[in-house]
Amino acid sequence: MAEARSTASRGAIGEERAAEYLRGRGWDILARNVRSRRGEVDLVAGRDDLLAFVEVKAWDALGPADLEYAIGPAKRKRIRDAARLFLSRRPDLAGRRARFDVVLLAGNPPEVRHLENAFTE
Repeated sequence: MAEARSTASRGAIGEERAAEYLRGRGWDILARNVRSRRGEVDLVAGRDDLLAFVEVKAWDALGPADLEYAIGPAKRKRIRDAARLFLSRRPDLAGRRARFDVVLLAGNPPEVRHLENAFTE
């Protein structure tokens, strides 16, 4: 159980660091932990007419190059499904361009890599 809490805690800290990173680059954080029965999006960020559905990966053991491979086809589908549900519930965001980003955090202090358009619809 301690390991699960540690993983959840690391995830929450990683999501907050990713949100700070994005805010520092002009993004507004519109939502966090958007869940559907089929999946979850860690962060939804907006800037100008663009929405970014952001998956955050924060690991201690592997470097950023290794983290890129942690989001396989099934995970991408779950993120896309949650993004669709989010958009269906937010008609005020209709008309904005959307993309799927990944923010990778690794090491101590964490190195941040922002992969824009990491995968497509």
